[in-house]
Amino acid sequence: MTMTDTEERAGAGTANDLAVDVRAVYRTFEQDAAPVRALRGADLQVNRSEFAAVMGPSGCGKSTLLNIVAGLDVPDEGEVFVASERLTGMDENQLALMRRRHIGIVFQFFNLLEGMSVLENVVMPAVIAGAKRKPAEARARDLLDLLGIGDKARQAPGVLSGGQRQRLAIARALANQPTMLLADEPTGALDSAGGAEVMELFRRLHTGGQTILLVTHDQEVAAAASRIVWMRDGRMADGETDPTTPTLVGQPRP
Repeated sequence: MTMTDTEERAGAGTANDLAVDVRAVYRTFEQDAAPVRALRGADLQVNRSEFAAVMGPSGCGKSTLLNIVAGLDVPDEGEVFVASERLTGMDENQLALMRRRHIGIVFQFFNLLEGMSVLENVVMPAVIAGAKRKPAEARARDLLDLLGIGDKARQAPGVLSGGQRQRLAIARALANQPTMLLADEPTGALDSAGGAEVMELFRRLHTGGQTILLVTHDQEVAAAASRIVWMRDGRMADGETDPTTPTLVGQPRP
């Protein structure tokens, strides 16, 4: 593929401007002796400092796509680049190092360390990645303050509300100053008020320059992004922004 091809696929900028470049990715799982084709030639490009949302119904392949971008799964075919690093062919240790450098993940169900304090939940990823304790703790406190839960630093995650727990999960995902924040249905376990709070935080982070890739089936959640891309049947639904409404897909929202 030439540089010109890459630029056209990205929609703007050059290959070096891309935080993510997914090229013709296929992924099939064996389930009950029958193949499930989760991805069928998926392509996705996300520019640095962009906030992109991938939308689609359950089973369309969007979570599989996110896991492959995160290096938590590997494609059967195709290529994936994160911050210009080619993931294809990396072993598990190399993928783990890539995640430490470039990826922060926010899960639907928080995945917090319940036996540790709020502060320790944010400090621990940085220490594991090799940061010294004192600067890791200072950054953790700054993140908790930024996300409005600085006063909860010494409490256990279990006493937090749903919205506060997801804020903590976001702070933890940002601990290593990742190139990109990945979010899988980040409001799925929250009530409407908690969900609105979390999406406002994503908007603020994006305004500050954070690259965000979010997957959701909720159009109100996706509306926070600067660009929405639809998926259907394991690939991007070219020519659609809704499975039933023909229009241009993947274009910046007004």
